[in-house]
Amino acid sequence: MKILCVSDEIDPFIYTSSVKQSFGDVAAVLCAGDLPMDYIDFIVSTLNKPTYFVFGNHNLNEYKYYSSEFRSSALSDQNSMEAQASQSHGAIHLGFKCAATELIIEDPKTKKRRPLLIAGADGSIDYNHGQCQFTEWQMSLKLAMMAPRLLWNKIRYGKAVDIFLTHAAPRRIHDKEDPCHKGFECFHDFLKKYEPAYMVHGHIHLYNQNEEREGLYYKTRVVNAYSHHVIEI
Repeated sequence: MKILCVSDEIDPFIYTSSVKQSFGDVAAVLCAGDLPMDYIDFIVSTLNKPTYFVFGNHNLNEYKYYSSEFRSSALSDQNSMEAQASQSHGAIHLGFKCAATELIIEDPKTKKRRPLLIAGADGSIDYNHGQCQFTEWQMSLKLAMMAPRLLWNKIRYGKAVDIFLTHAAPRRIHDKEDPCHKGFECFHDFLKKYEPAYMVHGHIHLYNQNEEREGLYYKTRVVNAYSHHVIEI
């Protein structure tokens, strides 16, 4: 099963009328943040594959419509219409959520068929108090709030999560030392505890061919989705 991963820039290899010829064999698309929603729209409408996304720290015009604060507030009729329009892109937002997807895999341990399980986390480290930025403590708390669903997955499917989709990288794995691009320490605890097969992140631009795009850490293959990259489950 091939999965197309994209993040951080509008890639001319993707944003083209011939994208179906190049990537029509993928089973799904993972969008790891900092992408305009109309670009995600294009991917959904052109490839017609299940598409899952998280927000990064840029391209946040529609982030408010997906945030818990907006959903829990009393909406005016105008805001309701705006929210419905913004969430009609056809892609599924996985910010601090878990999904038992429509993609069916054979579990390597039990040999039983079950849904591919994906969990997601929006945002980057807090570097200027902007939208969709979180302190280490805030991110730890948000991940902890996902624990009941992950435990339920473990009980029902024998696995908590297969793919962890984020924008930021783990601290000291693919990240940088400037305040904006530091990763999260708590992602290490998530990988150790739940052992996803893959972690797919964005945020870190790859300008040097010698920089690592994929690496095995603990029992998880950590993948930088910058521009585009295909993984195979």
